[in-house]
Amino acid sequence: MGIHGLAKLIADHAPSAIKEQDIKNYFGRKIAIDASMCIYQFLIAVRQDGNVLQNEDGETTSHLMGMFYRTIRMLESGIKPVYVFDGKPPQLKSGELEKRGERRAEAEKLLAQAQEAGEQENIDKFSKRLVKVTKQHNEECKKLLTLMGVPYIEAPCEAEASCAALVKSGKVYATATEDMDGLTFGTTVLLRHLTASEAKKLPIQEFHFSRILQEMGVTHQQFIDLCILLGCDYCGTIKGIGPKRAIDLIKQHGSIEEILENIDPNKHPAPEDWLYKEARSLFLEPEVINDATVDLKWNEPDEDGLIQFMCAEKQFRQLTSEKPI
Repeated sequence: MGIHGLAKLIADHAPSAIKEQDIKNYFGRKIAIDASMCIYQFLIAVRQDGNVLQNEDGETTSHLMGMFYRTIRMLESGIKPVYVFDGKPPQLKSGELEKRGERRAEAEKLLAQAQEAGEQENIDKFSKRLVKVTKQHNEECKKLLTLMGVPYIEAPCEAEASCAALVKSGKVYATATEDMDGLTFGTTVLLRHLTASEAKKLPIQEFHFSRILQEMGVTHQQFIDLCILLGCDYCGTIKGIGPKRAIDLIKQHGSIEEILENIDPNKHPAPEDWLYKEARSLFLEPEVINDATVDLKWNEPDEDGLIQFMCAEKQFRQLTSEKPI
């Protein structure tokens, strides 16, 4: 989910912290990529007749096609990608995961109704809401990356947090993800739309964290409190406080504790047993990979292995670098 409304808030309050870039500007750069976010994008975007791509055995192949061609595009642009996979979700995320399950169950009902009524637009919409990245999707993508000679890392917990750790240690230049909470974890540079479809023609957005803090006039911890007020994956929010009010309150009072002391609890009730302190700690001190042990290597692709896996096992007709998606 990321942080509700954060990209727009930054555009409004720290516009010079965002640069629009072309992929060619990242030639020679090492970039940590949120693998789960990418795979989710591929499962939604790479479709045929409204359905995920499947081979003759009924196996989903959208994620493999997406991973192969987007990675080829980056390599041909001189980028050195390293994919970071999610580990075990933090306990604080259990509530959000439960809500996602409920939303998925509701989408199943609405999809059945749309199919019965023959409403193609709603069929497409609710089908996408049912998309979920599975362990098999992840393992198949890891195998593909190994055959392509591209490194990947398994994070102990949230991938975005380990991406941020790699950036802060100087191992890579930036975190590439569509979720804005990479900034909340402290990545110094965040890229959006790096792995977006070429057909969408979206410019890459480059966010600079230090400039965001400077222009907003907040510290990293105050920025974290702002993100908690906006809405994150780990706890609820204060009722009736939107993005503009949230940043005004942070600037005026400096912390959630002080805000709670100075707002009307009847007009703006906080969630019962609000775990904002735990969420703050998770953002400030997340469980991440030990960057000192990370040795990133990009190898020559195993062409025979790629043909065996993609064509023989997964039934792709051919592999070529000339099919951008």
